[in-house]
Amino acid sequence: MNPCRQTLAALLLLLTLALPGFAQMGNGQPVNSPRPASPTKPTPPVRTTAALPTFLRADARASRWADSIMARMPLDEQIAQLIMVAGYSNRTTGYEDSLTTLVRTYKLGGVVFFQGGPVRQAKLTNRLQSASAVPLLVAMDAEWGIAMRLDSTVRFPYQMTLGGMPQASEKLIYDMGADVARQFRRLGMHVNFAPDADVNNNANNPVINFRSFGEDKYAVARKALAYMRGMQDNRLLTSLKHFPGHGDTGTDSHFDLPLINKSRAQLDSLELYPFRELIKAGAAGVMIAHLNIPALDTTRNRPSTLSPNIVTGLLKNELGFGGLVFSDAMNMKGLTKYFPSGLADRRGLEAGMDVLEFTENIPRAVAEICKAADERTLSTQEIKDRCRKMLLAKYWVGLNNYKPVVLDNLVANLNRPESEVINRRLTEASLTVLTNANNRLPLQRLDTLRIASVSVEATAPTLFQNRLADYTSVKSFLLSSKSSDAEIKAVLDSLGQFNTVLVGVHLNNIRPAKYGVQTRTAELVQKLVGTGKAVITVFGNPYVLDKLPDLEGATALVMPYQLTNFTEDLSAQLIFGAIGASGRLPVTVNQRFRVGDGMTIQPIGRLKYTIPEEVGISSAYLAQQVDSVVNLGLNAKAYPGCVVQLAKDGKVIFRKAYGKHTYDTSLGGKAEPTQLDDLYDFASVTKISTSTPALMRLVDAGKFNIDGTMGEYLPGYKKSNKDTIRWRDVLTHQAKLKAWIPFWQATKNPDGTFKKKTFVAERSNRYPIEVTDSLFLFKKYPKTIFELIKDSPLNAKKEYVYSDLSFYLYPQIVQRLTGRDFEGYLKDSLYAPIGATTLTYNPRRFYPLSRIVPTEYDSLFRKTLIWGRVHDEGAAMLGGLSGHAGLFGTANDLMKLTQLYLQHGTYGDRQLIKPETITEFTRYQFPELGNRRGLGFEKAAYKYNGNAPRLASPSSYGHSGYTGTFTWIDPAVGLNYVFLCNRVYPTRNNNKVSELGIRTGVADAFYKAIRRGI
Repeated sequence: MNPCRQTLAALLLLLTLALPGFAQMGNGQPVNSPRPASPTKPTPPVRTTAALPTFLRADARASRWADSIMARMPLDEQIAQLIMVAGYSNRTTGYEDSLTTLVRTYKLGGVVFFQGGPVRQAKLTNRLQSASAVPLLVAMDAEWGIAMRLDSTVRFPYQMTLGGMPQASEKLIYDMGADVARQFRRLGMHVNFAPDADVNNNANNPVINFRSFGEDKYAVARKALAYMRGMQDNRLLTSLKHFPGHGDTGTDSHFDLPLINKSRAQLDSLELYPFRELIKAGAAGVMIAHLNIPALDTTRNRPSTLSPNIVTGLLKNELGFGGLVFSDAMNMKGLTKYFPSGLADRRGLEAGMDVLEFTENIPRAVAEICKAADERTLSTQEIKDRCRKMLLAKYWVGLNNYKPVVLDNLVANLNRPESEVINRRLTEASLTVLTNANNRLPLQRLDTLRIASVSVEATAPTLFQNRLADYTSVKSFLLSSKSSDAEIKAVLDSLGQFNTVLVGVHLNNIRPAKYGVQTRTAELVQKLVGTGKAVITVFGNPYVLDKLPDLEGATALVMPYQLTNFTEDLSAQLIFGAIGASGRLPVTVNQRFRVGDGMTIQPIGRLKYTIPEEVGISSAYLAQQVDSVVNLGLNAKAYPGCVVQLAKDGKVIFRKAYGKHTYDTSLGGKAEPTQLDDLYDFASVTKISTSTPALMRLVDAGKFNIDGTMGEYLPGYKKSNKDTIRWRDVLTHQAKLKAWIPFWQATKNPDGTFKKKTFVAERSNRYPIEVTDSLFLFKKYPKTIFELIKDSPLNAKKEYVYSDLSFYLYPQIVQRLTGRDFEGYLKDSLYAPIGATTLTYNPRRFYPLSRIVPTEYDSLFRKTLIWGRVHDEGAAMLGGLSGHAGLFGTANDLMKLTQLYLQHGTYGDRQLIKPETITEFTRYQFPELGNRRGLGFEKAAYKYNGNAPRLASPSSYGHSGYTGTFTWIDPAVGLNYVFLCNRVYPTRNNNKVSELGIRTGVADAFYKAIRRGI
């Protein structure tokens, strides 16, 4: 008996006894088809010059290892090395037992994993490897990363999405390939059945479609090559697919045998081009598709997988491919419809394939292949050569020194932040703007826009909408194909209030036919386009553009190619100009939207939201450092909660809310968890958020001279002791002004009651100034405050003394010089243009108390919890509005203002303050006197004293606030930092935030993270 058959008989008997029914694993079809005549192999034409795959290049050690394995391996085991069984890590223990027995018994060459999870797969891999005498080659079909098959892993963009990237960005695809290789190897895998090199020139292709880089054969070749090199350069075997080209089919080979009725010349000019180029570049593997191509093989119903003309004649001989030839899955109906399992495997090896992937019935396949060897339709030398090639591949991926997959930290290792950076960059580079009437994008002049967002086919507020709201005030709506006529009408009627409508079409189905678009979906989008003010972003397959009528009527059209967190996030950032767009359509959709279409959009300098690794910082290290400092304060009860926001180089990389609004509810507040969009009382940060920028704008307009005197701008001061004091001295706190005046104490009688014409318990025309719900100030009393400031004595010596007093006066100066009230001037000329819409005085007018963080319980003056009203008593007596205190807002909106400073007065492509003015106000004014102040701004002390971060540069500046707020800007490192807390809750007699150095400590953690890098 033939040795192959003798061993096989024993194995079949063993399996029959140990695992009844196992021989029918798969479709269970009997091998009853007559054997076709032995194929006649074509005469090989002149070979194309092709680079030998790296794993086959001369290496004496590899050869010795492969030869030593071969020396003790009988023919049936050599055959088994050419078979890769399917593996699943989401099935039962019984299934895993059977799979392990199959691997051990047949000594198979590899396993191809499909659905499951990373830890489960790693455990199963280790088990299968321990059962295998020769380490298994482990593969996966993971075109967009292992998340194509496994949960809890990184999902990179589809190849069609990457097809939208401009040529200049293709290095990113290499980076993706390198990262995919890293993840594969961490999970104990060695082969990725990717990239897809098909040219998708059939819009109705049911199986390739979004898996292709597009219809331009040159772009497909370039991008597939970048992906292939990224993987192969990092020791991952690849397999180009689906040779000789699956892009122009209308049939899914999973369910039937597709017919490609093209001439050889057509195939040569299009389908074969990417394969030819990648083979020349040293492709490690090629996967053969199940296709019927009469121009290449006239045998009726013969799949290309089983065609000697295609596998050996075209691929190996003509194109010169010498690497591993993999079959597509051997269980697909495009193959088994005419060639049952076992027979198909035999015919595949006879045709010239090296590795059979997803062989359905292992015993039958081995039996048939042994039969082919016995009948000499497949020579033993061919089997040996292919087995040796398989072993050389195993050596190249390190299986000569096999080690089990380490389970510790596996999921974390597979989900590194660096992968997210690649994902973000790939997505950003692919974003494609197809129409942009009147340069609508990026949105500019936010002060003129009333914006609504509508998410179509979303059941809850979307990430797209949430990110849009980070840039300015946006009213959000939801609609779907299930919305009633009344609901749709109500939304459309509401949109009449807005002049800009940002529509996100959220399509979960990316596959051909409807692409997730219902008839009613298309009608909804059409109605929204019909408003004449819609910017449409279609989160779906680009071919869906043909299913949505009248899109050319949109004021702008954005195509992100698929629906992911990254496409939603970055599309919103594109719309507001934080990032640009350079993508181009990779396929022709119709006459309106053709391959290559797309417009270049430049960013305009608004904050970008990303992760620390994008600016070279370790997110884990930064989070650990910041958390440790903030939690020190929380544990010491330095504050009940806080919000920290950090940006570098215009990129927001850290945003986190800690703790709660209050410790408990005993004083009337609510111990709600702190949120990122909570409003805080800025306290003295108001100085650099209101008075200082207002003065800078007045300097720019030539209306204010910082070297002018108080008497020049305040006529009432002409004959006062402050007449000739220069504003430069005032703004640097060396004008001899008193530090502060407790104005509220002057309203009290010795017995604690209020004096006449000060406070009463109910509002009236004479007492209109609301200080609390039950405390109203006499309408003329603010004049008393200003008189007290004017008449206040000066300090004896001209030296640095921090003073609030001048900041009470700037609202009057602004109104006198502009004719505008202070708050209106700030909102219209500064806050609205940058989208900082939460920056406001008296926030109770606009926001629910649930969004406003309480400050102090005032037991001396107001006798109540201060919540949504200014903490500072003097500002409270001015109706909550002053130049030194009273501004509220979110950390994000405050950061927009500080980013304006960092960007030399420009934000959103608008120059709101001149660069030279920013420079003048933020420099040391009197270093020769030891005065560390800028104009209005705090700067780092010449000798560290805790007022600023220890690592701050001399060019840095910022300010702190009495309630615990802090912001710091450092041009030297591109730092922008905001810290908001309510340290005065429940009492101001708690200065732990300063004693512990929390605010500056967080900034120093940021500096350290910058220095440390990734």
